[in-house]
Amino acid sequence: MDMQSIMNQMTLEEKVGQLIVARRPQDPAVAMEAVTKYHLGGFTLYACDFEHRTPDEIKDLLNSYKEAAKIPLFIAADCEGGRVIRASKYPAFRESGFPSPRQLDAMGGLDAVMADTEEKARFLLDLGVNFNYAPVCDMSGNPECFIYDRTYSNDPVATAAYAEAVVSVMNREHIVGSIKHFPGYGDNVDTHTSIAHDDRPLSQFLEKDLKPFEAGIKAGAPIVMVAHNIVSCMDPDCPASLSPAVHKFLREDMGFDGLIMTDSLDMNAITLYTGDQASAVAAVLSGNDLLCCSSYDKQMPAVLEAVMSGVISEARIDASVAKILALKAKMGILD
Repeated sequence: MDMQSIMNQMTLEEKVGQLIVARRPQDPAVAMEAVTKYHLGGFTLYACDFEHRTPDEIKDLLNSYKEAAKIPLFIAADCEGGRVIRASKYPAFRESGFPSPRQLDAMGGLDAVMADTEEKARFLLDLGVNFNYAPVCDMSGNPECFIYDRTYSNDPVATAAYAEAVVSVMNREHIVGSIKHFPGYGDNVDTHTSIAHDDRPLSQFLEKDLKPFEAGIKAGAPIVMVAHNIVSCMDPDCPASLSPAVHKFLREDMGFDGLIMTDSLDMNAITLYTGDQASAVAAVLSGNDLLCCSSYDKQMPAVLEAVMSGVISEARIDASVAKILALKAKMGILD
């Protein structure tokens, strides 16, 4: 499939739309407008999108977006297992929610992880969800910390093996995954609500936190999601997700050539940092290819204006869109 011929037929608005994976609006008309007017690259589904619906109703809903979209969408969800589940939270979809990484480790180690990843991929794809925000490559040794129960282990060797296993199975099952939250969340505060400052030395990241990301990248992870933590050893001023230095490290030091994605730009760690300014422009300039947000109606016009005024080059947009379309084609999303 020739990506360039597809891009040659796309307007600038359609290209910029591809960069945005937005939380699905609850109003049906607004959601459909997001597909047809804003040309979004994808939707993120939350638990409320599955609640009070049946599997067939979800399939019909997602098919309606597929039929309306010029470029088929990423349909994403956080289905890590444990505390972070979406569809499997409800008995209409699964008898019980998928277990957490730590529960899987206790149930049978990597064999249990691989079996769970395979089942989860097929479960999601059957519903029409083609993108799971997983696996978590972070580590934590403190049960009181925000990220702890979403992690597999506090051991970099074990977590690296976990990341490699999950990425490999997801790729085999043709479901998009994103290793997260680069460069490693650590025992930091919740960036949904606060600005997090991580003052650990680079040596600690090199010796521990980056090991699972190295394994995930080597296994073929198509996407790396970047955290909002301010990681002082890489960039003392910007959240990692908005930092050119962090993205340069990921590209050059880690050798990652896939898609880089922000965590949600609507989290307080970003809105408190950027104030009223749209964060999407900084996100694109720093090196992100995909922008996770709810406020697409604010973020997309800001990026368009930045392109038209020359702040962002159209070639920069094209580079991301080419990668997005290539991944959609590889994973069977782009028919």
